[in-house]
Amino acid sequence: MNSLVLLLLGGILFVIAYTTYGAFLAKAWGIDPTKKTPAHTMRDDIDYCPCTPNVLLGHHFSSIAGAGPITGPIQAAIFGWVPVYLWIVIGSIFVGGVHDWGALFASVRHKGNSIGEIIRENLGQKAKTLFNTYAWLTIVLIVAAFTDICAGTFAYDPTVGDLTGARAGTASVLFIFLAMAFGYLVYRKGANLTVSSIVGVALLFFCIFLGYKFPFIQLSKMGWNVILVLYIFAASTLPVWLLLQPRDYLCSFLLYAMLIGGVLGVIIVRPTMVIPASTGFAVAQGNTTSYLFPILFVTVACGAISGFHSLVGSGTSSKQVDNEKDTKLIGYGGMLIEGLVAILALISIGAFQGASGTPAAIFSSGIATLMSSFGIPVEVGKVFVILAFSAFALTSLDTATRIGRYVFQEFFDKADGTATKSVGSNMYVATAVTVGSSCVLLMYGYTKIWPIFGSANQLLAGLALLSITVWLANSGRNYKMTMIPMIFMFAVTLSALLILIKNFFGAGNIILGIIAILLFILSVVLIYTATNTMKNRKSKDLGA
Repeated sequence: MNSLVLLLLGGILFVIAYTTYGAFLAKAWGIDPTKKTPAHTMRDDIDYCPCTPNVLLGHHFSSIAGAGPITGPIQAAIFGWVPVYLWIVIGSIFVGGVHDWGALFASVRHKGNSIGEIIRENLGQKAKTLFNTYAWLTIVLIVAAFTDICAGTFAYDPTVGDLTGARAGTASVLFIFLAMAFGYLVYRKGANLTVSSIVGVALLFFCIFLGYKFPFIQLSKMGWNVILVLYIFAASTLPVWLLLQPRDYLCSFLLYAMLIGGVLGVIIVRPTMVIPASTGFAVAQGNTTSYLFPILFVTVACGAISGFHSLVGSGTSSKQVDNEKDTKLIGYGGMLIEGLVAILALISIGAFQGASGTPAAIFSSGIATLMSSFGIPVEVGKVFVILAFSAFALTSLDTATRIGRYVFQEFFDKADGTATKSVGSNMYVATAVTVGSSCVLLMYGYTKIWPIFGSANQLLAGLALLSITVWLANSGRNYKMTMIPMIFMFAVTLSALLILIKNFFGAGNIILGIIAILLFILSVVLIYTATNTMKNRKSKDLGA
């Protein structure tokens, strides 16, 4: 199969879905452009701050497109490219897109509050506590996994002498200071956004040039772990306009450039998929066997649906939405763009079977080879793609830490959802507890954390769909478009968690095994609570 056909078909289906199914959802949910959003009614310029749709799409897309849409399809390719491709396309349109947009819109209608607060209003305080506990544990896993991924990507090993990571790391640090300057000039000095964007993007690529030519930050993986922990602590507590929003906005241009470069390379080279179309339902991996169901659907942890997206949508993005009509572009459109990234990742492994190493290495090698078709040297292309890959992970990392802070603070809210002034609700304390807990898991490393992250992340998506479904049902709206994906995700992820529990304890990974058990119990109890609540309300309605 020619990879160009796969790319074009996916793009065409995404455009059709955005136009048709997107219009159907907007009408069914009652998107109202005249209704004021929380960014205006609750503006504080720290968390709540109205943002133009293009800038917010940059923040949202950069935050949700972590390592998952690249790592997942590459790892899932053991099942063949056909099932992975089908899940990416169908999942992005009917599962992930609906999930992301629904979470963002529901949060906007609930004063920019998290999914946990939406659950409290529709299912009660007990359900909120259960969900927030689950969400916070998942975020701890995400922060640990992405910190390890970024540190490993940036690390410099003098015995090998490869400067790729040092170059990407140096450029990333320079970029952080550039983003803060951009945020200050645009949001505090009133600089023109268009002019600032042009200058900012030019300086972004100048940072890449400086990092490539003068990779002066040459740290070990442990050194980068320390730097990243300090960075995400700052990113969680600084005003959103100073670092998070401008960094993600400028970073999105880097990601778009990589996406355009990959697409253009596929159009020019038109490589053929050389890996098998399908390898069957059961695939042997060393001493274990992986089954297409449920493993495929939790391995592709972001390219088709991701629970983390609901936390981003209801955590940072909903507090910056300028108009309700923008939620379609940001929520649904952002997920479809990520679907294209996932297709490119599948092509990078499917058309270049000889590539080896980490998913980042495989992806960078494949995309750099494609970009060499229009004159970019392979080595330069690898550094560029590695930097873009790390930007995916780093933007998700700092956003996840901030969301973890939000969720932890909500543990100390009053029963009516209003904040308290207890120690636990302090943003510095909440950030420290979240980051500190993730540091404990860093000792396991990314490869051991990823399987439970994938399962927990996808089950979180099922729980987010549950909250959206209950809200839509309680408000008299059509909820079938969220209920059907919800049932499927529960079937997939509960099965996967049972497999992981067995594997973790069998391998002696006790802490990860205990976390898997806690996640399973919390989700089952929450599903039971939600089911009973909906039944009771339905009985009352019938009685009335």
